[in-house]
Amino acid sequence: MKMIENFMNSANTLLWSYVLIIMLVGLGLYFTFRTNFVQFRMIGEMFRLMGEGATSGKKGVSSFQAFCISTASRVGTGNLAGVAIAITTGGPGAVFWMWLIALIGSASAFVESTLAQIFKVKEGDTFRGGPAYYMEKALKARWMGVTFAVLISITFGLAFNSVQANTITSSLNNSFGIDKTVIAVILAVITAVIIFGGIKRVAKVAEWMVPIMAGAYVLIALYIMVTNFTEIPGVISLIFKSAFGFNEVAGGALGAAMMNGIKRGLFSNEAGMGSAPNAAAAADVSHPVKQGLVQSLSVFVDTLVICSSTAFIILLSGMYTSEEANGIVLTQNALEGSLGSWAGTFLAFIVFLFAFSSIVGNYYYAESNIEFIKKNKVFLNLFRVLVVGMVAFGAIAELSFVWNLADLFMALMAVINLIAIALLGKFAYAALADYKKQKAKGKNPVFYSSNIEGLTNLEAWEDAPEGSKSKRKIV
Repeated sequence: MKMIENFMNSANTLLWSYVLIIMLVGLGLYFTFRTNFVQFRMIGEMFRLMGEGATSGKKGVSSFQAFCISTASRVGTGNLAGVAIAITTGGPGAVFWMWLIALIGSASAFVESTLAQIFKVKEGDTFRGGPAYYMEKALKARWMGVTFAVLISITFGLAFNSVQANTITSSLNNSFGIDKTVIAVILAVITAVIIFGGIKRVAKVAEWMVPIMAGAYVLIALYIMVTNFTEIPGVISLIFKSAFGFNEVAGGALGAAMMNGIKRGLFSNEAGMGSAPNAAAAADVSHPVKQGLVQSLSVFVDTLVICSSTAFIILLSGMYTSEEANGIVLTQNALEGSLGSWAGTFLAFIVFLFAFSSIVGNYYYAESNIEFIKKNKVFLNLFRVLVVGMVAFGAIAELSFVWNLADLFMALMAVINLIAIALLGKFAYAALADYKKQKAKGKNPVFYSSNIEGLTNLEAWEDAPEGSKSKRKIV
């Protein structure tokens, strides 16, 4: 086990310290300029689109449900335990790098989710899609799609769900002293009931769970910030000074803050990683750009709202320098220090909702890609059993092991997806131009396979009616 941990640590250092920082920041900036700052200019349109339902009535998954599925996966332990780990290992400055990766990464989220919509496939009254699908259909590289599908299935279905289960058990054990084995069994049973029910059940669970849990947690954070209003400027100053190593003597302070902020930021908001496009593809919308914009908004909600809430709770408490607590326990202790012992119990409940909703969202990503590899009910059910088993394992495993495992597979799948969207971004830019052209004419944008020049091998989009074809050239 020690040898495996050492290997994971070395691989994570290489990938996160060099490869991914360059790719995430570089491509995020490129997509931001290439789309003319779409994540900022069209934020009003993002909120408007949230209200749009499924275009086919009760069939399929609505734009809001797809947003909730992806947010269910995003808003989880990365927002609670992950932020705490980033601060204790990288200092307060890690928060700045989390913000930065969200601001520029939301452009990457727009591109990958728009591509997922363009190249999605129809299955009955639902849609499937994501990086594996656009790698096969647009790049004509099924081997690449299968590699990605294997990595995301392991990352989300197994590794990330171990992390979520670990956070739930740590929180409940810390607050109520419940034996971890008991919690592991309960979690495994509930997970099995939901994931064996299929995507419609997953969507329904996420739809009601996400707004409740996120809203309650943000309200608590706002209360703490308002009651400690005079200390807010000092905390913001601390974040920015620490981000560039000004407050630290150690030469590696800047690198630690940057690496941990970007690592935990990506774990939380998933921008560019290739996970959210799986949920984006499930949405039944009239134009791919609509869901691209909605998923871009999801990155803002995750990092700038939820993660910032946790960061301010911890930094205002002053407990981030303590070596006695880490992960979710630190967040709980910080809440209790600000509001009293009842807050730890309240957070245990919120953690359960956050983490369990992530298990639900994570499983959907894995299922979509298992279906891509091989459409076989027996194969899928065997994978579901593995998921339930990893939830039980993660509940009782060591904190460092499950996080390192998740980091390694997350990095590998992110590298493959970033290469793909860099090559295919031209289709997302052309779709955005088509969307804006239709909006300028006062239309509700509708996408046809003939709208963009050079688009082939599409399954979910019809050709335009005769006499109305107008191709958007790729530039």
